[in-house]
Amino acid sequence: MAIPSEIADLASEMTGWRRHLHAHPELGYQEFKTSDFVAQHLTEWGIPFERLTETGIVATLQAGDGNGAIALRADMDALPMEDQGDAPWVSTVPGVMHGCGHDGHTATLLGAMKYLSQTRRFSGTVHAIFQPAEEGLAGAKSLIDAGLFEKFTADMVFGQHNDPLLPEGVMSVVKGPTMAASDRFSIKVKGKGGHAARPHHTVDPLIAGAQVALSLQTILSRRIDPLENGVVSVTQFHAGTTGNVIPEVAELAGTVRTLKPEVQSEIEALVFEVATSAAATVGAEATVDYRRGYPAVINADGPTRIGADAAAVIVGEGKLVRNRPPAMGGEDFAFMAQARPGCFARIGTAKEGEETAPLHSPRYDFNDSILPVGAAWFATIIEKALSAD
Repeated sequence: MAIPSEIADLASEMTGWRRHLHAHPELGYQEFKTSDFVAQHLTEWGIPFERLTETGIVATLQAGDGNGAIALRADMDALPMEDQGDAPWVSTVPGVMHGCGHDGHTATLLGAMKYLSQTRRFSGTVHAIFQPAEEGLAGAKSLIDAGLFEKFTADMVFGQHNDPLLPEGVMSVVKGPTMAASDRFSIKVKGKGGHAARPHHTVDPLIAGAQVALSLQTILSRRIDPLENGVVSVTQFHAGTTGNVIPEVAELAGTVRTLKPEVQSEIEALVFEVATSAAATVGAEATVDYRRGYPAVINADGPTRIGADAAAVIVGEGKLVRNRPPAMGGEDFAFMAQARPGCFARIGTAKEGEETAPLHSPRYDFNDSILPVGAAWFATIIEKALSAD
């Protein structure tokens, strides 16, 4: 790997930051100690910054007389889950853990900014965005709504995520859709309750709900072009309180994942149609609440070319994946990539011969060996795209 020596020398320090953050996780929009930790280090290094929203931080570096400006983004929030790890830096906060690696993303961007502040081998402006609330709370959108790109002008924006599905040190930088739009729905099925021994006197919402759940699966198998990507998953089904009563109501909930806006709109309409008609077949009524979440992450041509070329410098062409099917998970970097041309990369963490816990697992832990890789990727983008030569 062609990691600058100054970044390699920061590896131990970045690891310390990351483990401190892992031991002290905070949920979305509650990252007060985390943002203070970031602010403390930026202040020590003489890097000016502003707070945007209560916990967001944007740090700015300028060098030379270049007019270009690039934004780099890291998320800071943790997940509401119990840490079942056994490392010395296990979460000290009950019911909260960094189960997605945002502790590592924050440490990575801190390392890149320390390096860039010391070397200044670029000409232009760098904005480092330390973002709150990625995990389902649209922290990226909150920053954008608060004037992020009006206050901190950027020509393009870059982000990265650790990836336990890729071997350690392998990078994935792919043009076009790379992560899915993430929507949620809830469906209330209303029937007529009564004695479980006399079902003919009732309209059973459980039967209706089961019909709805099964019928929703026909959306992708029979109503959408099979060449298009999509997921419709029912993940919750709640009804009843005891064994001898048919309840009045059943409630279902789930998620829809898509890569194209037109397919997203088509599936949204079909969820309403299929749910109401399926419930009606047994005399029940269904009402649907459909809420759009994160858009799809779509990597723009120019930034993706820059990001891929930077990755090739860092890990070598042999460890760079330029073509890879999109993941159907969601990521609110999508809002930033809608506001400015963007590129979102993945860095592999799976150690050869070892079992690697997946993201959002209670046994997950960030692989600290990739911290220099991520920091070097950010730094190389800046030094190449904002060349001082």
